[in-house]
Amino acid sequence: MIGIPGLEDAHTWISIPICSMYIVAVVGNTLLLFLIFTEHSLHEPMYLFLSMLALADIFLSTVTTPKMLAIFWFQEGGISFGSCVSQMFFLHFIFVAESAILLAMAFDRYVAICYPLRYTTILTPSVIGKIGIASIIRSFFICFPLVFLVYRLTYCGRNIIRHSYCEHMGIARLACDSIQVNIYYGVIVALFSTCLDVVLIIISYALILCTVFRIPSQDARLKALGACGSHVCVILLFYAPAFFSFFAHRFGGHSIPLHVHILLANLYVVVPPALNPIIYGVKTKQIQEKFIQFFSLSKKFC
Repeated sequence: MIGIPGLEDAHTWISIPICSMYIVAVVGNTLLLFLIFTEHSLHEPMYLFLSMLALADIFLSTVTTPKMLAIFWFQEGGISFGSCVSQMFFLHFIFVAESAILLAMAFDRYVAICYPLRYTTILTPSVIGKIGIASIIRSFFICFPLVFLVYRLTYCGRNIIRHSYCEHMGIARLACDSIQVNIYYGVIVALFSTCLDVVLIIISYALILCTVFRIPSQDARLKALGACGSHVCVILLFYAPAFFSFFAHRFGGHSIPLHVHILLANLYVVVPPALNPIIYGVKTKQIQEKFIQFFSLSKKFC
């Protein structure tokens, strides 16, 4: 792997914001997990789903960023084929799982606003646990065939990936064989996992808006919409760069330079994980209060 093609001289400077955001992502999401699991008042469906998102964010950034920084700082671009395929699998596995978690969070908001009296009876801890397990199982069965698809190919020539981490099409393009099956499977996965999740999220929010605009009180309407604000920000932060990258690769041709694609892909694995705990910390009153209590206690002990 060669990092960001065309920007090799700037690798050290690029690594500074990436490393900073990685630290913020790990520390912020770890703190969020700690608060949710130690504070009994946060043992509600919304926060349990948020803990799943925080865990996925830690894994997403950790699967890619350490190797990325090794390339930027020490020019350690070498990686074995097995390690590269492992990184590819876990990267796509976590991405698909996180998409499912965002769908589950949209369902949580739908039940909370459309069926508030039945909220805790519908989304019991048992149901939430089953949703989490289903997200993992679905992601595994969607992404595991990618391993066989890259192992079946014959590789020849210079095995250089023009990227900072291993992803499915980056590995497949090194092959001498036809990669049509890989391309078709990649499109099918995008359509029937991520795109389907987005459609279901849009439907959930359409139903939420229909319910909200039937509420007679303006204050109640604003409160209901405010309860969805954090989730909408996180959705946009997660899906917007992913869809931009997907369509730019397939329809952008040579109009968008390769280094722009790779730079955006690098930022994608650290920016959402770094900003998600900040968004929920700023926009969710309960988490704000727990953060303040935590830091107040820390100062007392120090």
